[in-house]
Amino acid sequence: MRQITATGQTVDEAVQSALRQLNITEDQAQIEVIDEGKKGLLGLFGSKPAIVKVAQAQESVEELPAKEVEPEEDPVGKIQQYVEKIIAEFEVEVNVKAEVEQNVVTLQLTGEKIALLIGKRGQTLNAIQYLAQLAMHQYADKYYTVVVDAEGYRERRRETLISLADRLADRASQTKRDVKIEPMPSFERKVIHTALQNRKDVETDSQGTEPNRYVVIKPK
Repeated sequence: MRQITATGQTVDEAVQSALRQLNITEDQAQIEVIDEGKKGLLGLFGSKPAIVKVAQAQESVEELPAKEVEPEEDPVGKIQQYVEKIIAEFEVEVNVKAEVEQNVVTLQLTGEKIALLIGKRGQTLNAIQYLAQLAMHQYADKYYTVVVDAEGYRERRRETLISLADRLADRASQTKRDVKIEPMPSFERKVIHTALQNRKDVETDSQGTEPNRYVVIKPK
């Protein structure tokens, strides 16, 4: 049985995303709601995505007709407008420029008071990026990764994380004790894992549940 777990701002959006990926209709699916989600302030802070598990009914696997997929209507332009709408809520003058490379859409933010959109340790920027990724699932008929950056913040943050990873790995190795790093989004945890993957004295593991999942550095 084919099945997929999908997320969305609402249960319906999550279900529709899963149905598109499985290329089936709702009457050909078995739907299980894992989490109904939660709306946050401005749709950003304290929000939780809805999570569903959708499986294709066994009897419909062989009989599924080909589904016509309507052509995309500039999903990159739509996601740019979506992010501009979010930023407008902050009442700051910021320019949004979209760059596309293969299946990665990068939205570069520039302007005054950019620190307001970055937030503490990038939390506001990460929230905007998270919502933009969810929205892109609705706009495009193929998968895109959405990155929202603000005047080079992502690269600076990556360098900070690499330095942090090395420093905490040294501590774990010297003390022979596990070291836990504060919760961070999956793409930042990946930076930590990658930075330490070639070290012989430590290993890394992600623990906890989203959005409080964190990296643990363990001495070997």
